[in-house]
Amino acid sequence: MLTHKLNFFLLWICLSITLSCEIQLILVNNCNHSIWPGTLGNAGHPTPEDGGFHLDAFEETFFDVPTGWSGRIWARKGCSFDKQGKGCCETGDCSRLLHCQGMSGTPPATVVEMTFGTARSPLHYYDVSLVDGFNLPVTMKPIGGQNGCGAAGCEVDLNVCCPSRFEEKRQGKVVGCRSACLALKRDKYCCTGNYSSPNSCKPTLFSRIFKSVCPHAYSFAYDDPTSLKTCRASRYLITFCPPAS
Repeated sequence: MLTHKLNFFLLWICLSITLSCEIQLILVNNCNHSIWPGTLGNAGHPTPEDGGFHLDAFEETFFDVPTGWSGRIWARKGCSFDKQGKGCCETGDCSRLLHCQGMSGTPPATVVEMTFGTARSPLHYYDVSLVDGFNLPVTMKPIGGQNGCGAAGCEVDLNVCCPSRFEEKRQGKVVGCRSACLALKRDKYCCTGNYSSPNSCKPTLFSRIFKSVCPHAYSFAYDDPTSLKTCRASRYLITFCPPAS
């Protein structure tokens, strides 16, 4: 009984003091090739792991972010860097650097987005977005956590069913799939201009195609109801090229 009271007291302290506790992010590369995860903290938040690193095939790593952290993670692939960390990637490149140093990845790239709660706003929000296009499958799910916590992600390789006008190619090979916004550059698909609100920006033919293949990922900017997940956990698993469920 004393042990249970002590554990509860420690948990209460952790949840009551902003930035006093950390969230562990576990990254697993289940692909049969290397990837170079990129990380970026949103405005006012630190960028973990200096913005990027190498993760070999079937390798995993982890790092901690503070409670209240908000940011994104994406995978770069087809990269080559020299000893100074300079080079380039086929997709997700960040100014030709190994360590992105506060810069986001160049689309198309599948993006994992998250905002972890504080004592005043305890819920964690996370999603996998195709708004910036797609380069490889990825999922994010909590380890433990409250009932109802779900998995966000796109488990299917959209590159094999990408519309030809959306294909991103390198040396004749499809390495990514651009979003309708990136490919067609029209307000209707980008949720901009006269389409810059949830009432005016609706699913399009192309977003419905992506949604039918990846129902738990954002297919356009206001695709919240079926894409944004909420939870409260201390550890989250991000898997690149997850096994088919």
